[in-house]
Amino acid sequence: MGAGGGHPPLSKLGGARWDAMKARARRAAQELAGELLNLYAERRRRSGHDFDPDGDWQRDFEQRFPYQETPDQRDAIEAVKSDMEAPRPMDRLICGDVGYGKTEVALRAAFKAATGGKQVLLLAPTTILAQQHVGTFAERLADWPLQVEHVSRFRSTATQRKVIGQFAAGQVDILIGTHRLLSRDLRPKDLGLLVVDEEQRFGVRQKELLRQLRLSVDVLAMSATPIPRTLQMSLAGLRDISVIETPPEGRRPVKTYVGEYDEGLVRQAIERERGRDGQAFYLHNRVETIDETAERLRALCPGVRFEVAHGQLPEAELEARMLAFLRGEAHVLVCTSIIESGLDIPQANTLVVERADTFGLAQLYQIRGRVGRSRERAYAYLLYDSAAALTPEAAQRLAALSDFTELGAGFRVAMRDLEIRGAGNLLGDEQSGHVAALGFELYLQMLDDAVRASADADGAGEPPEPVRLDVNVDAYVPADYIPYEQAKIDVHRRIAGALDVAELGLLAEELEDRFGPVPEPLANLVALQRARIRFGEAGARTVSFRGDRLAVTPIELDSARARALRAEIPEALYESGRSQFSVRLPADPAERFGAVLRAAEALVAILAGEPDSASIRAS
Repeated sequence: MGAGGGHPPLSKLGGARWDAMKARARRAAQELAGELLNLYAERRRRSGHDFDPDGDWQRDFEQRFPYQETPDQRDAIEAVKSDMEAPRPMDRLICGDVGYGKTEVALRAAFKAATGGKQVLLLAPTTILAQQHVGTFAERLADWPLQVEHVSRFRSTATQRKVIGQFAAGQVDILIGTHRLLSRDLRPKDLGLLVVDEEQRFGVRQKELLRQLRLSVDVLAMSATPIPRTLQMSLAGLRDISVIETPPEGRRPVKTYVGEYDEGLVRQAIERERGRDGQAFYLHNRVETIDETAERLRALCPGVRFEVAHGQLPEAELEARMLAFLRGEAHVLVCTSIIESGLDIPQANTLVVERADTFGLAQLYQIRGRVGRSRERAYAYLLYDSAAALTPEAAQRLAALSDFTELGAGFRVAMRDLEIRGAGNLLGDEQSGHVAALGFELYLQMLDDAVRASADADGAGEPPEPVRLDVNVDAYVPADYIPYEQAKIDVHRRIAGALDVAELGLLAEELEDRFGPVPEPLANLVALQRARIRFGEAGARTVSFRGDRLAVTPIELDSARARALRAEIPEALYESGRSQFSVRLPADPAERFGAVLRAAEALVAILAGEPDSASIRAS
């Protein structure tokens, strides 16, 4: 998968172009690793403000949260509070799916900072999102003597200047706004916490300003771009990351319908939502014809109130229309993709998307996340003009969203689509080109190596090479078991990326729960990875097949363990001079595969100091 969802450019085998691209990317990864490590070391050296442990106000504030926290959310909150109480400046990234409760994490951090006598800045990428945060903060903090203010294009220049002056004088505790907060004239009196929402939406220049702030104040960044686990591992230790993957209690999957545009279906969807006193979004992504579309819908659904919103409206008018919809004065919001980012309207539970085939998978996934944010059953209608005009790629994207509606599954699908762009966003614009040119896995492997090499002085060793295993056995994900291609690739990658046997067991259980009994080729694929992990645990780096013998190197056994291995596998041969273990394999492919697995388990058990047969068979 290339940048923007297209095919990546291919290089000729043996040509110089691929080596040149790798060399450029390796240099960039080394620079980034050095920069990250320097920033991290500098942050470790600096002393920040260590906030007091939770007091009565904090406990009272948290008890008034109207929902039950999810386990991931609770972990993130505790990690943030622990960071704030530490003497070094916090730099934590909270990654979570749309509507999974990142805002509450920020609210509790802001409350802790403000009641601890420090000021808080909350930075949002869009005016509408900033406005939403203002409403949420004002409502949750209404019973406490904290002054919450905001600056955005919805307010006059004179009002903005006045608010910034009050913030400089220390009269404002929490200031919420857009890029305006990064202006030179903003000088906080005593800043203690900076919260950055949708961090990936800010450009390079803004990130540079934020990076300077990171050295001296606590920074909490939030991102709805799903963070791939490999990227999380690459940045682990360099930046503190909390991932919120558990859906809120009572959250139900969005019922998704994909099909050709049908006026009867649209009318039925809008009137059903109207009948249960809810609201709906109708997404028409062309400003030029959006008013005509609203008129057509008014004629289609008499008695239903429609409101139009798009980014080209004057600020005051856009604000008035959005607030009218929030207050429930309109039943349907006819809008462009401005609703994509972070908007939270729990009473809106029907979404109709015109020309859904023109959106990317990740974008559609984010847009679908605008509904289903309450306990009500939500409906999403992804419509296109005609099946004949649908491109194969668009059909595949829409099929992915209709197939993967259960909670968490769409998150994984979107993560696949977002890997390259998400990595570029989180690592910085200057890195995204290298990520796209080399592919996600290879670039991150380079970044891992560079980080490890830069930190080598702290005792980090060379990364172990993966164990290669080549056995003549059917091992794949059958097409009739998981029909959707991208999900099949996802399963292959998760099996190949499993680092321990327990993780593989959980993956096999998940597959059985979702798709039914695991077929033999897939069971073989899992067993092969299990053998790879086991040989790796035994210290092996090379597993080869020479004729009818399996040879494993390097394996270090003392005389007692070598005897125990021969007792367990009589046909085994251990050559201490070559640090090689070998065993004759049966001629039958199925029996041969079983012998390879038994050899891997026996080696691990004996090296772990369990040379008796009973424990080997048990493991």
